[in-house]
Amino acid sequence: MNPFDLVIKNGTCLTPWGRVRTDVAVRHGRIAGFHDGEARQVIDATGLMVLPGLIDPHVHLRDAGAGDASGATVESIPTGTKAAVLGGIACVFDMPNTSPAATDAATLATKRAYAGRNAWCDIGLYVGATKSNIATLGALEAEPGVCAIKVFAGSSTGDLLVEDDESLERVMRSGRRRIAYHSEDEYRLRERRKLFHQGQPYAKHAEWRDVECAFLGTRRLMALAMRTGRPAHILHVSTAEELAYLRDYREVATVEVLVNHLTQIAPDAYERLGAYAVMNPPIRDRRHWEAAWAAVADGTVDCIGSDHAPHSREAKARPWPDTAAGLTGVQTVVPVMLDHVNAGRLSLERLVDLMCAGPARVYGAVGKGRLAAGYDGDFTLVDMGAERTIEESAIVSPCGWTPFAGMRVKGWPVATVVRGNVVMRDGEVLGAPAGKVVPFT
Repeated sequence: MNPFDLVIKNGTCLTPWGRVRTDVAVRHGRIAGFHDGEARQVIDATGLMVLPGLIDPHVHLRDAGAGDASGATVESIPTGTKAAVLGGIACVFDMPNTSPAATDAATLATKRAYAGRNAWCDIGLYVGATKSNIATLGALEAEPGVCAIKVFAGSSTGDLLVEDDESLERVMRSGRRRIAYHSEDEYRLRERRKLFHQGQPYAKHAEWRDVECAFLGTRRLMALAMRTGRPAHILHVSTAEELAYLRDYREVATVEVLVNHLTQIAPDAYERLGAYAVMNPPIRDRRHWEAAWAAVADGTVDCIGSDHAPHSREAKARPWPDTAAGLTGVQTVVPVMLDHVNAGRLSLERLVDLMCAGPARVYGAVGKGRLAAGYDGDFTLVDMGAERTIEESAIVSPCGWTPFAGMRVKGWPVATVVRGNVVMRDGEVLGAPAGKVVPFT
């Protein structure tokens, strides 16, 4: 028999049936079994935890794929996916609010082909809903590599917006797969904007985009989802009210929480970071932080993402509310979450559920999310005892900053494997881009 392409030896594998000290072999990009054997490449994982390849289901790589974006000032598919693999991420799902936006088959095809040549990790692509492409969404969601339709029901970064109930219902009746939503209520955002003026403290961001903006948006979406029977995935849920409410809508709703809302707390975050705490929906106070962790503990949360949204330092330095809303995260989400594991806030098994099995289940990613025979040979190897400081000098996104700069963490990704290709080892990116577009059911 031909040798395996890769064997990972002596590690502790987090399989669906528990932690197992075993070897794992890969052939032709897929897990061949849990055993040793002759291999072209061997990784000694003694003392390491071998996780399924972690997935970040919520990133903004800012790259439409229309040309070589490697010189982009904030991010591109090549730089963003390199950041991902350095951070232990084996697969990302990229948002559609690029220029041009991914809202039609031609733009999607261009981006898909470009990503297939330039991504360091595997990648899924969102399609953006607009009021003018509703009739085509059913066909677009069936395009290769599409993880979901993305609806901005409240305005954020970019110009995609579907805010009224009539249009939202039409979106829900066009197609059948789960739709991902930014659920802030646009009408309340517009009305409350009049209450604030330029140059106020950055903490005013959380007052403008208040709890009711998010909660009202989610209530409206749940009413429409129940009426149409269309499953919904509510992105970056940030309030205690939404989390309690969504528990009663599991027949149609799944839930994402961001690493930021599990890690940063207002008002401290705004006092320390200023503009580098400004994101949509906002970082909120301790009551909501505690509710987010309770929702992780009781199973309400299905996925954790970074909402990696890089902007230039110049764009972030603008006074509020003109500062660009969004924070980087794809390179830091794994070490920050591993630190939470070491702090006892969740188990490593629950982290794997939230960053592997959860995204694969919610989006229907074929071959992703678990260590099992026949699944893709994706692995994230982590040293749970390693202590590091997150430093901006290590950030490879061209914007060059992170809101977690200076944070001391325990737990660090030491290798990333994508379909049997070792793409990161001990902080070094290896080989050439070998990412592929993910198939979805």
